[in-house]
Amino acid sequence: MKQGILIIAHKNLSHLIKIVDWFNNDFLFFIHIDKKTLPKINEIELLKKKNNVVLVCQKYCVNWGGVNHLKAIIFLIQKALEYEDVEYFHLISTSDFPIKDYQYFRDFFLKNKGKEFLEYSELPEKNWSGNGGLDRLLYFRFYDIFNAKNKFNNLILELTYIIQKKIHLIRQIDKKFPKLYGGSTWWTLSRECLKYVMNFLKTNPHFLMRFRFSFCAEEIFFQTIILNSNFKEKIINNNLRFIEWENRNGNCPANLDESDYNKILNCEKLFARKFEYPVSLSLLNMLILNKSHLCIFR
Repeated sequence: MKQGILIIAHKNLSHLIKIVDWFNNDFLFFIHIDKKTLPKINEIELLKKKNNVVLVCQKYCVNWGGVNHLKAIIFLIQKALEYEDVEYFHLISTSDFPIKDYQYFRDFFLKNKGKEFLEYSELPEKNWSGNGGLDRLLYFRFYDIFNAKNKFNNLILELTYIIQKKIHLIRQIDKKFPKLYGGSTWWTLSRECLKYVMNFLKTNPHFLMRFRFSFCAEEIFFQTIILNSNFKEKIINNNLRFIEWENRNGNCPANLDESDYNKILNCEKLFARKFEYPVSLSLLNMLILNKSHLCIFR
């Protein structure tokens, strides 16, 4: 069983190379690097020389929160589906790292073939800010124009959002629009499910267009299409990612460190996030050194 790893990258390309090296040639890699990123030539060349790296591209300028993130993911899906022997696809970033050996991946999907692994909740969701997450679509959000990582740009983004709310400038959602769902960006889905998503876009081009000038569209887009389809019955509400939702090591979710090793060792997830250097380096080395302990499928 071949599997595809779709990676959205914007930094830590040396870490990306370690992800590729973790797997054997039954795993094909499709990599999009943010157009703003200026990778070292030797890193790109090293990636392209790997037998299991099929695609390395820099098609979109990807800002956090912007719709180009979603477009980059869709582009990778289109390219990955051209490889007909790939049965399952995993979407990750360079903040992730696999925490199971490739033998575990193989055995897991032989047992769970036909299931889809996607985190979801119906919107509005009480734990999502901004009207339960609906504000992401109800107001114009200009994250593709203004990079929120810049303090001044972030101020502009916040002000435009506040002004729209003050003057009640609300974008309407078509009544024919499907019931809305949201969840994690990161998923593990079958070929059949992703083919359905791509066919849906061909016959409903307005759906993607409606996500223009929205916020973190990739956290609503896939959930809404799939949960309104016959694939709903096949979904396991679990994205198979180990994440510590606490403020630790300068980030929430936590930047993982060696104190997380035992929990990772005993969990049934496939990937962990977030890995940030240098705080996660010891954990990463522990995982690589003890890779054989991560291959037992329970």
